[in-house]
Amino acid sequence: MKKIILRGRKVVGGCAEGEALVTKDTISGWGGLNPLTGTITELRHELYGQSFKDKVLVFPGAKGSSGWSVSFHTARLAGAAPKAMIFNVVTTKVALGAVVTRAPAVTDLDQDPLTIIETGDWIKVDADNGIVEITKLANPS
Repeated sequence: MKKIILRGRKVVGGCAEGEALVTKDTISGWGGLNPLTGTITELRHELYGQSFKDKVLVFPGAKGSSGWSVSFHTARLAGAAPKAMIFNVVTTKVALGAVVTRAPAVTDLDQDPLTIIETGDWIKVDADNGIVEITKLANPS
């Protein structure tokens, strides 16, 4: 198995690991997801119908209104939040969403995570030290 290490900046501290769920689409916190299940509900989103529950969510950033904090706080309370978040563009929406989710979150990585990480890769996020360890799929499909 191939391992890759990326270094970035902490948004929310902590450590977590899990299977990656990757999208190149930004995520709408208000009307774009069901916070009770962590399922993307935006019809034209590439992750439509998939849940980020217990995954390491890798995405470019947030879009839409300030509903991010309410939706991701609700997801955490419902037990449907991601284990960790990795994103490219920091806005107040995504930063506050990460804080209320209480999941380790990193940004500003030394390589674009959207070109390195694939859905299904195993990811360890050590946000305290700004380290993301990627274990690539053994048999990519």
